[in-house]
Amino acid sequence: NSEDVRCKCICPPYKDHSGHIYNKNVSQKDCDCLHVVEPMPVPGPDVEAYCLRCECKYEERSSVTIKVNNVTLLA
Repeated sequence: NSEDVRCKCICPPYKDHSGHIYNKNVSQKDCDCLHVVEPMPVPGPDVEAYCLRCECKYEERSSVTIKVNNVTLLA
């Protein structure tokens, strides 16, 4: 597959939980904290507050271009 897609969620520290970056291959419509953050580090009542702090972005990249650039850099 020449196209790589993923959702990247950056979640800052929350209460006694350290910050964390989550990556998952999901569709653009599912690119949100509830679909990407697994396992959820906080109990049920804190999920909404935790997710509101996370910034999730859908990313598309060409793995062929990345491989060509890496080969060029190594040459």
